[in-house]
Amino acid sequence: MNIIKDTLKEVIYAILPIALVIVFFQFTILHLPTKDFLNFLVGVFFAFVGFVLFLVGVNASLLPIGEAFGATLIQDEKVWLLMGFGFTLGFTVVIAEPGLQILAGQVAKSSGGEIPKYLLLVMVALGMGSFFTLSLTRIIFGVSLLKILLVSYILLFTLALFSLPEFFTVAFDAGGVTTGPLVVPFILALGVGMSAIRGPKAGTEDSFGFVGLSAVGSIMAVLILGIIYR
Repeated sequence: MNIIKDTLKEVIYAILPIALVIVFFQFTILHLPTKDFLNFLVGVFFAFVGFVLFLVGVNASLLPIGEAFGATLIQDEKVWLLMGFGFTLGFTVVIAEPGLQILAGQVAKSSGGEIPKYLLLVMVALGMGSFFTLSLTRIIFGVSLLKILLVSYILLFTLALFSLPEFFTVAFDAGGVTTGPLVVPFILALGVGMSAIRGPKAGTEDSFGFVGLSAVGSIMAVLILGIIYR
């Protein structure tokens, strides 16, 4: 019950301000047709219910399972198993991310089908899976996150010089949408579970950076696609 109460408060705080702003502008500036405004209110209600159900599921299942998986994987100390699991998880989770599905559909539509939706999905998922694997294995080998990010961004902006300009903008949008409500909870939970086994000090240093480094992989994959299309 506590999970449901806390989730209700979180969703209300997130949705209510936006809804109030739209309602205010509706009666002062917009004056949309009554039918459209009622559709908006119905949409807000369904969004509220959907977010509550989704976040309750995340807190009740995804987070505990992610932490348990992370703790088990690092205890086994099998690097090949960790890498395989990390890539598979990163690939499959990001494919299911709603934001990425929308972005890929918009890119396919605006390009007149020249860039197929599923090609962009697969490329982003490959990048996400590869760099999520990198973010997991760096914990075992004790590599500094700062060094990996520095090298990654140097490589990223080098690729940007050779990629088509149109893909440059899509690439950074892809990095944003892959850090959505489906990807982030599981990735962070998995990382926290792995980091906790290494002790308080190491765990604090290793618990963060998973999402940021994984997003770099998504950006890089789209830039590579831009080079291929050049």
